[in-house]
Amino acid sequence: MKILALIPARGGSKGIPDKNKKVLGGKPLLAYTIEAALAATTLDRIVFSSEDASLRKLATHYGAEVPFERPPHLAADDSGTLEVIQHALRTLAEQGNTYDAVCLLQVTNPFRTAHFIDKAVSAFKQEKTDSLLSVLKVPHEYNPHWVFERKQDDTLQLATGEKEIIKRRQDLPQAYIRDGAIYIARTEVILNTASLYGNTIGYIESDPDRHVNIDTMEDWKKAEELATRLF
Repeated sequence: MKILALIPARGGSKGIPDKNKKVLGGKPLLAYTIEAALAATTLDRIVFSSEDASLRKLATHYGAEVPFERPPHLAADDSGTLEVIQHALRTLAEQGNTYDAVCLLQVTNPFRTAHFIDKAVSAFKQEKTDSLLSVLKVPHEYNPHWVFERKQDDTLQLATGEKEIIKRRQDLPQAYIRDGAIYIARTEVILNTASLYGNTIGYIESDPDRHVNIDTMEDWKKAEELATRLF
């Protein structure tokens, strides 16, 4: 199975100006993801997608391939990740290169390791699901079986739709949230069903002590603290 690693990054950022090339712990943010991908052994190709010339140049410097320029309409604030992946797959196919699956690695999750990437890809190949996500456990107090939604009549109902609440914490099923570090999906699912998930979704648990998803300056400060501790 041929796995394409796709690392998307755009030039614009509202929360943190020039976030993707901003220096974190002595190197640009995007460098962490590229270096981890290059050190992994299960990825067949590492491709960087951006509309921004300075980011493409920086990505090339750190060892990623940049075989195309992302169209500007796929780099707007409301551009979807799925469309970016589809564009990459179709453009590479036009260049004569096809892949069985895509491993999406977002630069805003800088501290995943090469070992973790390899573990995720190996699990995906073994489980033969349509997709695989990296996840974090949901604390029991936020479990969906204990979460309420507001109804139109301004009363509450359980988010799961159940009539009775599960009383004991020990009886709650384990719940997870996607943490954004790794998404893997089959090419046929991405192109033919316009989905990153498909019908069957595998998962791998991330290390919460290494997790940060950088969106705000508060996230950036957490990343700086983690960089100091980890490196």
